[in-house]
This record gives sequence, structure tokens and C-alpha cells, in this order.
Amino acid sequence: MRILIPVDGSECSRRAVEHAIRLARLPEAPEIHVIHVRPPVDAWEVRRFLVEEEIAEIERHEGEESLRQARGLLDAAGVAYQAHVEIGPIAEIIARYADDKACDLIVMGTHGRGGLSKILMGSVAAEVVNLSHVPITLVK
Repeated sequence: MRILIPVDGSECSRRAVEHAIRLARLPEAPEIHVIHVRPPVDAWEVRRFLVEEEIAEIERHEGEESLRQARGLLDAAGVAYQAHVEIGPIAEIIARYADDKACDLIVMGTHGRGGLSKILMGSVAAEVVNLSHVPITLVK
């Protein structure tokens, strides 16, 4: 079994990692993939002063920072994992990554902020649910 855990450093994503750690204790331990997806920087104010390579390095560094909490939890639990930082449309990349890596399950956090249509799920979680071909466990 392969499990994908999208994280953003929030409390909800921490709980999703903790849930995946419990799943990793099953008799047949799953292969864990942790991903943080950052939207691309499109602000002209940034692009005016930084070249593409500098922007990419900043995005990667900030992505690694967002993975730190998940890495710490997984390391402390002794769970093997692969961590990735991607840049682009968040929900689309999560769904595509799950397909590309043949993941059997996505475990991600959700929360109730946003407009009326998003009362039960955050906008990224709702979008992943709509785009993904993989079963999803949403953790509050």
C-alpha cells in the first residue's frame, strides 16, 4: 500500500500525519509519501528583482520548512517515508502525484474555513476530492 500525505504545516496536516503513522503500524507497513505543494510566485514585484533560479530556491526552502513538522513526527515514530516539494496548482499536483506514484490512499487534513460551499472542507481538500481517482481520508 502507498499513502500520500499532503502537508502545509498546519494543525490539520499534523493530525493527518499522525493518522498515517497509525496506519503505518499495520502488519504490512505502507510506503509513505509526504508532499508539500507551493503555488508558483507570479507577483511582478518579486519577478522584477529575482531571477527564476532564485525564486525556485526560495520556494524549495520554504517548502522544506513546511515539511519539517511532518518529517519530525515520522522520524520520531520510526516510519520510513519519501518527502517531496512541488511547485504549481496545489490540488492538481496532489491528484497527479497520487496517480503517478500509484498511491492507494491520500490522507490529508481539512478544516471549515471558506465560503458556504466550503463549510465542511477547505478549498484545497474539496478540490483534491473532485480531481483525485484515489480514495481520500480527510482528517479534522
